[in-house]
Amino acid sequence: DLDIMQRMENNKLGTWPVRKLLVNMSLPMMISFFIQALYNIVDSMFVAQISENALTAVSLAFPMQQVANAIAVGIGIGMSALIPRFMGENDAKKANQVAHVGIFLNASFAVLFILLGLFCSHSIYVIQTNVKEIVDYGTIYLRISWGVCIGVFFDQYFEKMLVCSGNSLLAMGTQASGAIFNIIFDPLLIFGIGPFPKMGIAGAALATVMGQIFAACIGFLLNMTKNPWIHFHLKEICFRKDIAKQIFSVGIPSMVTIGLSSATSFCVNMIIIGYSTTATAVYGIWLKLQNFCFMPIFGLNNGMVPILSYNFAQKKWKRVKDTANLAFCFSVGLMIVVGIFLELYPNFFLQMFNASDKMLAIGIPALRICVVSLPFAAISLIRTTSMQALTYARYTLIVNILRQFVIIIPTFYILSLVFGQVGYLWFALPITEITCAIISTFFYHRMSKEIYAI
Repeated sequence: DLDIMQRMENNKLGTWPVRKLLVNMSLPMMISFFIQALYNIVDSMFVAQISENALTAVSLAFPMQQVANAIAVGIGIGMSALIPRFMGENDAKKANQVAHVGIFLNASFAVLFILLGLFCSHSIYVIQTNVKEIVDYGTIYLRISWGVCIGVFFDQYFEKMLVCSGNSLLAMGTQASGAIFNIIFDPLLIFGIGPFPKMGIAGAALATVMGQIFAACIGFLLNMTKNPWIHFHLKEICFRKDIAKQIFSVGIPSMVTIGLSSATSFCVNMIIIGYSTTATAVYGIWLKLQNFCFMPIFGLNNGMVPILSYNFAQKKWKRVKDTANLAFCFSVGLMIVVGIFLELYPNFFLQMFNASDKMLAIGIPALRICVVSLPFAAISLIRTTSMQALTYARYTLIVNILRQFVIIIPTFYILSLVFGQVGYLWFALPITEITCAIISTFFYHRMSKEIYAI
């Protein structure tokens, strides 16, 4: 513990210039997330070669996959905020307890989703559609994705452990290794290239879970050899109510963000599929593209949280303010640039998914409307993450619930009811994001007045 404390005195989280530190912490994570998002897009591109119904099945599975991911990310975010905070308070013992409780929580949720995958996959698809081919494809895909979900939880766990100790470059290696594994094995298992069997949509799911497990193994090895903050001991893995409560108090907003996004996607799919399965596929493509666009922000958030948390514990208010403002300016500016590019070339991105003439007719105007939401979403994402890291998770939770559920679903429903045409439904996205950007800005300024007055 003494050795750890001596290293903490010169820790880069509290000493490096903010701009350099934020780039150092965030850039590797951005690259990692880009590779992951690229995998999601490539996966859908390969699946689209099977059939449009296969692409629709994967689009309907995406919200279900995100439920498990939401919990894994939430636990990880909770740890990546708490561990630097305890280290900043010179409490290495408490930081180790957080790490071991995190293992227990991830293992417990993995068991839950394995059971859901085995027994609930078919029912979930029957609820959404009566197209037999979509139900059959989707059941296979989701049963594998949930049934072998151990990699989802421990990939996130070990990656966040590296991030919160300042090893963002190694964390990038962890995430990138799994995504690259996926990209390589996707076509091999889907189409039966070389010695591999032709597995179709089951191959896509299998490549995904194998990649997650591979990344978790790499993350484990890197933490064992390169993480100076945490030392794993099997006997210390247990449930501690006080620690779990603190992890969830920070992590729940992230769980809500992703989890409610999944619930929203499910509900929106139920509305859109009433018009056509092609429109549902278009919405699935937009979710993948949106996810890809948000990757720099997610990487920035992952790099920003330990910096804010550590300097908040050290009461270095200027570093806190400079970090949050720099992240804000970068995120909004980037989304404006990306949005312009997507507005100009929507057909290019749709053609990546083997789009039919019908899909292009629905998708081109849909993407142009959806893209308007990106800069406003960036405002909400950065501000809510900042509030979450600075112990104002209650504000983050409110904004996330509004953004991911309370506003967007009624807006889709009302637009459907009023206009009765799928082309008008896409306006629900910019309406929601503009409203929530205003609300998150209000909460952020309220928080700033309180913490900077301390």
